[in-house]
Amino acid sequence: MRVCSFLVASFLASAPLAAQACGTALVLTIDVSNSIDTAEYRLQTDGLADALQDPEIVEVMVQGEATLAVVQWSGVDKQSLSIPWTQIRTTLDAARLSRQARQMQRAFVLSDTAPAEAIYFSLSLFDAVAHCNRHVIDISGDGTPNAGADTRAARNAAQRAGVTINGIAIESMGLAITNFYRGAVITRDGFVMTARTHREYPETIRAKILRELSRIFG
Repeated sequence: MRVCSFLVASFLASAPLAAQACGTALVLTIDVSNSIDTAEYRLQTDGLADALQDPEIVEVMVQGEATLAVVQWSGVDKQSLSIPWTQIRTTLDAARLSRQARQMQRAFVLSDTAPAEAIYFSLSLFDAVAHCNRHVIDISGDGTPNAGADTRAARNAAQRAGVTINGIAIESMGLAITNFYRGAVITRDGFVMTARTHREYPETIRAKILRELSRIFG
């Protein structure tokens, strides 16, 4: 099943982008597993869209010549490249990407939670942006795995490939998801941020993208 995911990802990613300056290639992933209801899905997509039109983030994306893609994920064979690689050279590019995120239709419903497959799928997309200086995967979710491969093995594969994984843990109570992300999802050079319920996700994703692209917090 993992091989199938790689083949699908390679097909959807299409041909490599023309070689040009690129600071960070960032895959933003959205959890659409069974635990995410319609309102929570909309909080994620609207939160992402709002972040992508935030003036401070737009400035960082343009100055850093960032390239972004958006992936929806849930079960073992359910990963979708919803927005292909898009380089942000101007404010118009950022506005277009924000609109695409806001209008994005949900890819899957009633499916399991398999973050390892989301990582493997995202890793396969970087062949198209090999010229970028940094490769980063942003994994967000509100649950621990109930399907799929070992998440630590996927995280280790990312580390070997020189890819950073950061995370947003969406909690309902306590820090169980945060602790799982810290121990099994993020890479040694990565970080995890906590959203206390889905309603905190919009502000958290804004802070997270800013940190990923500017590294102003070290």
